[in-house]
Amino acid sequence: MPGDLHNHSTCSDGSVPIHRLPLMAARVGLDTMAISDHDTLLSVQYCYDHPTQDGVRLIPATELTGYDYERSHRVHLLAFWPDPESKALREHCDIMRQRRNECCLQSAREIEALYPQFRTEQALEYAKDSGVLYKSGIMQALHELGLCDGIYTSLYHYLFGWNPRGIVLHSPEYRPVRDVLATAKAAGAVVVFAHPTVYQSMPLVRELVKEGMIDGIEVEHPRNSPEDKAECAALCEQYGLIHTGGSDFHGANHGHPNPVGACITSDDQIARMEELAHQRKNNARGAGC
Repeated sequence: MPGDLHNHSTCSDGSVPIHRLPLMAARVGLDTMAISDHDTLLSVQYCYDHPTQDGVRLIPATELTGYDYERSHRVHLLAFWPDPESKALREHCDIMRQRRNECCLQSAREIEALYPQFRTEQALEYAKDSGVLYKSGIMQALHELGLCDGIYTSLYHYLFGWNPRGIVLHSPEYRPVRDVLATAKAAGAVVVFAHPTVYQSMPLVRELVKEGMIDGIEVEHPRNSPEDKAECAALCEQYGLIHTGGSDFHGANHGHPNPVGACITSDDQIARMEELAHQRKNNARGAGC
C-alpha cells in the first residue's frame, strides 16, 4: 500500500495531535505515513519511538526551512530518517525554535495593543506541544475571541500577509538553503525537495539536481502546478531521483486544507528511500569504527 509522506501535527503548526495522525492514515487505506513537523525533532523521535501505530508504519521526518538568498524566497526540505542525535540538526532546530518564538512573541505583543481582548498567554496555549508560537496559534486565539471567522481569513492577511506586508509580520532569519542541506546530510537523512511550486522554486530545484545535492523531489503535492509536476517527474527520471508525494496535512491550520492521503508515494519509491537510509546509517557506523 502507498504512503503519505508529508504531514504536520501540533508538534509544529498543525492542528491535530501527533498520536491521532496514524489512525487517519489507516482509515484511508494507507500503510505508511511520514510525520514531518517543521524544524523539530519531536516528530522524528515520536516516529522512532512508535515505528508502527494503528497498523500504519511511521517514518521519522522533519521539514527543514532554508532560504534561497539569490531569489529571495523560502525553501522547504523534507528530511527522512535523520539521526536525532545529530549535533548539527539539533542546533538547527534550536535556532529556528528561538527565532520563530522571538518573531511571533513580538507580533503577539503588537496585537495586544490593537485588540484589548487578546492576550499572548491565550495564544501560547496552542504552543504547548511544540514549544513554538506560530502565527496559526495567534489566529486560533483571535478566532476564539470572535475577532475573525477563521484562521486564514482577511484578518490573517491584514496582520501577517506578504504582499501587502502584514502590519505585525516579523519574519525569522533563515539559514542559507545549502547550509540546511549540509545539516540534513550530516544527520544521514534522505533529503527531498518539498512542493517546488509553493515558493516558485523550480530554478533552484534544477540547480540542486544538477549538483547532486538532493535525493528526490516531492512531485505529488496539492499545490504543485501541472507544469512543475511534469518537469519534476522528468528530472527524477533523468537523474534517478526519488519521486515522492504528500498531502502537506495541517488539519484546520492551512489556507488550502487537504486531507491525509490527498497525495501519496508509491511502495517502490518508499522502498528506495528506506534502502538509502539504511546505507547511510551503515556508512556512518563504519566511519565511526
